[in-house]
Amino acid sequence: MVAARITVNGKETPIAPAAAHTTVLDFLRDRGLTGTKEGCAEGECGACSVLVARPGVNKPTDWVAVNACLVPALALDGQEVVTSEGLATVDASGTATALHPVQEEMAVRGGSQCGYCTPGFICSMASEYYRPDRCAHADADATGDPAAAADTDHDSEHGPNGFDLHALSGNLCRCTGYRPIRDAAFAVGAPAEDDVLAQRREQSPPEAAATEYTQDDRAFLRPGTLAETVRLLRERPGAVVVAGSTDWGVEVNIRSRRADCVVAVDRLPELRELRVESDHIEIGAAQTLTEIERRLDGSVPLLAELFPQFASRLIRNSATLGGNLGTGSPIGDSPPVLLALEASLLLAGADGEREVPLADYFTGYRQSVRRPGELIRAVRVPLPLSPVTAFHKIAKRRFDDISSVAVAFALDIEDGIVRKARIGLGGVAATPIRALTTEAALEGKAWTAETVEAAARVLRAEGTPMDDHRASALYRSAMLGQSLNKLYARTTEAVSS
Repeated sequence: MVAARITVNGKETPIAPAAAHTTVLDFLRDRGLTGTKEGCAEGECGACSVLVARPGVNKPTDWVAVNACLVPALALDGQEVVTSEGLATVDASGTATALHPVQEEMAVRGGSQCGYCTPGFICSMASEYYRPDRCAHADADATGDPAAAADTDHDSEHGPNGFDLHALSGNLCRCTGYRPIRDAAFAVGAPAEDDVLAQRREQSPPEAAATEYTQDDRAFLRPGTLAETVRLLRERPGAVVVAGSTDWGVEVNIRSRRADCVVAVDRLPELRELRVESDHIEIGAAQTLTEIERRLDGSVPLLAELFPQFASRLIRNSATLGGNLGTGSPIGDSPPVLLALEASLLLAGADGEREVPLADYFTGYRQSVRRPGELIRAVRVPLPLSPVTAFHKIAKRRFDDISSVAVAFALDIEDGIVRKARIGLGGVAATPIRALTTEAALEGKAWTAETVEAAARVLRAEGTPMDDHRASALYRSAMLGQSLNKLYARTTEAVSS
């Protein structure tokens, strides 16, 4: 077994003697790379953002920004990381001789004040800077100032240089305000031909190393195959399975959770496939949400509506469907959508694989039919898709927040009649649920204001919503009914236009 190591800013660095739970953030700071900051330790502020070389969607390699505070250092064994310090041009002595273009724009446009959050913004901005399909609009140079042009012919979240501000949705600033940061983002051009990190995209990323690391009687393991993984899980049923670590990383940081054994499955080839068949789409459980979003490219509209509302781009760059479903949380954003899509889960274990409808998967609060030693291999979405869909997330913040209520709709409406209705709900019961009574109240009825109002009254009574710090039970019930009215208003507006 090769000793665990990470290539950081072009230099191979051993992970030992770090503890098995050590995060990338602490690993980097312990080695003097203090540009990477800890703000929240929960993946909400982005001060810890770094770049990781990952398998690309449009090129062999993508530079992906991730929350270093959540990812175990050992999860990047054998891989490449670039920090804010590694973006600048340096000479042979290691002295910086030129700022990176995103650093330059942040400096000249006043995008940094106290500077605490700036390195994280820089890394997230660099990830978008190197996105292969980011293209400037034809009129980007009309004024000579791309940032100024953004105020005239483009919406507030997409620059004339093709920069998507959602790339920064996981980064928070409390000093400067966001306008100068937005200006900097909309001012960067395309990478130069001799840009080393741009050139690196043309080469494949390193294969994730098979890892077997033990320190202080705690182990971090990365098996090479699915068969090896399920055998290991049968032998060690108490092991914690991680992919993006966006949930487990919070447990480690905030609740000081430690596991005797952590098993990483994020790079298992069997969990990273995406296949479109004649009667279904199969999505590997270990693909990140960003990868799924870009590979599906809007072909599943309900998922396309979910992705921008799921946490932030930084989280989506690591989070997986398998992880979101595996935690069994009643307020996860993906279960309501997948329930509306009538998805099923492929559960793999040492004794074989079985398919379970998602509607039958959850059995109680954070409980499921998944047996000890089983893991979610893939999510299967049947085809054809219902043509009328919507995802409504009610939360205190527009982005980067946990939902108070989440509602997903998938309806077949033919000749003004609701032939089929599937509605998934989150945040109103101990588990994500289907609104079966409301579905029955809609099916076979005319899609009219009267039908919708009657069904909305039924929908308000679905589940067992509770009062907590996010919302009251009464508010949650009201939002259920309002969500159906909103869907009806949208569909009738589309017809009239």
